[in-house]
Amino acid sequence: MTSTAFKQVDVFTGKPFYGNPVAVVIGAAELETEDMQRIARWVNLSETTFLLPSSQADYRLRIFTPQQELPFAGHPTIGSAHAALEAGFVEKKKLLRQECAAGILELNFEDERIFVRGPEARITDVRRTLPFAKKLLRIDVGPIWIVGEMADADELSALKPDLQAIGAFTIDHEATGVTVFAPSGEKQAAMHVRSFAPAHGIPEDPVCGSGNLAVAHYLRQTNGLKRFGERYIARQGMQMGRDGRVHVRVEDDGGVRIGGRAVTCMEGTLKI
Repeated sequence: MTSTAFKQVDVFTGKPFYGNPVAVVIGAAELETEDMQRIARWVNLSETTFLLPSSQADYRLRIFTPQQELPFAGHPTIGSAHAALEAGFVEKKKLLRQECAAGILELNFEDERIFVRGPEARITDVRRTLPFAKKLLRIDVGPIWIVGEMADADELSALKPDLQAIGAFTIDHEATGVTVFAPSGEKQAAMHVRSFAPAHGIPEDPVCGSGNLAVAHYLRQTNGLKRFGERYIARQGMQMGRDGRVHVRVEDDGGVRIGGRAVTCMEGTLKI
């Protein structure tokens, strides 16, 4: 039996237990893929990550849901960067480069927030409809989200989707899940967001980084950015007792950065 360091980091919040947790295994070079998947299934969070050395970047990151490996995910990327710095796995500096299955991604630090520029999006139309959302697009940012807009924040908050039907819908479209958003009607955030991925063992993701990336690309594709601005804050997780804040920035070249705070809630060793 061997031991490796472990942290559980709450992401898109500066207040513990209000964001989206990610389990981060630090220094997992001796683990096989099957071991990583088994650990992620046991931890049973939406994602578990494994920090590894890299010859191309500051570190390499592998990201697993309870059921499969992902090429990229937003809150695991930000939470893992926080853990890597806190643990001394990488040296502290203003710009980090992360190697993952989606490529080499840049992370920067600003006002206690960690920002990552997401992978380039691939956008296609959706051939079917959902009864609660307008104008669906299939947006691939590593995870693949079916994205649509709802009328207002109250309607979004009250939504109780048929998760079995959502699962079948996403499988039919070879997607990770469904993300829906609505104008917030409040000053502290421009929109509210909810993300559902029951086909991948995640009935509802508390605060979804890749889902928010996909929403920004949706707005750019549908000329909706003028309603929210090229820099805005999205709130997510209130229906699950959370209250995450995702800072979104659409850049001049069409790329999108998401960012937020992160805080460690648990740490110790994982015995393998």
